[in-house]
Amino acid sequence: MRIMNETDPGTKTGTEAGAGAGAGTEVGPGIGGGDAPVRFDTKIAVLLRDDLETWQRLNVTAFLVSGLGTASPEVIGEPYADADGADYLPMFRQPVLVFEATKEHLTAAHGRALWRALPTAVFTSDLFGTGNDRDNRAAVRAVGTQQLDLVGMAVYGPRNAVDKVLKGARMHP
Repeated sequence: MRIMNETDPGTKTGTEAGAGAGAGTEVGPGIGGGDAPVRFDTKIAVLLRDDLETWQRLNVTAFLVSGLGTASPEVIGEPYADADGADYLPMFRQPVLVFEATKEHLTAAHGRALWRALPTAVFTSDLFGTGNDRDNRAAVRAVGTQQLDLVGMAVYGPRNAVDKVLKGARMHP
């Protein structure tokens, strides 16, 4: 499947396609069949601090995106099955874009995400030293919003709002 970008000719907005403005609406000709292009009016993005080790980047990304499906169930697609009938779990129905930025840029993006009230997950440096969910939540709760030592965040919402939150971040290499 190819995802249409905003400059593709023939791309229709949610309103033009009759899809409305609902979160996660798939927009484009041929929705639901064939090889027709699909464009989502929402975006799932992860922003990582650019000084993390490779294992940390992978770990943080996995933890961050795990929260989005529970808070925004419309991002989850249908379950999978192979030709032999083995069933598999559903996954996100759209791509997850991963970006990186400096610590300062990540802090600013976090503030923009909160200001826009977008579903946001955070991972702080303190979480590398904990070993369970209870301690993870306690570590975040112990620090004020402005003092969080963020190493990553995930955000979901309308494409243009997420783009504004991430402004200046670069795609992860």
